[in-house]
Amino acid sequence: MEPILIILWVVVGGLLASLGAHLLPVGGAPAAMGTATGIATGTVQIMLGAAMTGLFTAASAATFTDSLLLVALSGAIGATVMICVVMLMANILYTFGCGIVPVSGRVDVDPLTKEPQAPYKTPQTDGHGVPNCVYVSGMLGGFVGGFGGALMYFALLNYADFTAGTAAIGSLSIFVPNAIIAAYNIRGTIEGFHDPKFKRLPFAMVTSLVVSLLCGILVVIASYLTVGGTM
Repeated sequence: MEPILIILWVVVGGLLASLGAHLLPVGGAPAAMGTATGIATGTVQIMLGAAMTGLFTAASAATFTDSLLLVALSGAIGATVMICVVMLMANILYTFGCGIVPVSGRVDVDPLTKEPQAPYKTPQTDGHGVPNCVYVSGMLGGFVGGFGGALMYFALLNYADFTAGTAAIGSLSIFVPNAIIAAYNIRGTIEGFHDPKFKRLPFAMVTSLVVSLLCGILVVIASYLTVGGTM
């Protein structure tokens, strides 16, 4: 067992999870009605969905390689593909189902494509759909979050000697509180890196650091108390 490496990768994974959650397009209930930009779900749900998909791909990669980077990248790609498909389907539903174009409600000009947003935004709404800047931010959020989740999985599997199932459950159990911290920090909806709420990120990162550190210590203790991590 490698206690230092366990704590290190759990902390790094937790911080990446918190960062990824702030990059994802969380639209909540308003997005379900097409009156807010993003995906119609909460921070925890969308982050956990991406993390679980990333863990599936990371676990598959871990069956034939001991490379930390390869496993982490597999998790990142899995989570990215999941969130990209979700954002694409959301745009299809909003565009062809509701007849509204994807447009940001937080900026007047797309920071990436420089396309105007304000003329296309429905009055009394906070944007709708998943515009270009939000889509790119969501991709980054899925990649970062999936990478962090896979790091934790690899640490629990190889350094704490947990079984694959225990490592997956443990990784998700660490992921959830970090996503909840991000949700409380965001307080509602967020579009991504260009959203004014993104400036609150440092507060969440400090809290995530403390929580992830405690989780890492608990993993080390659990590994010592169990026989080979199989209990």
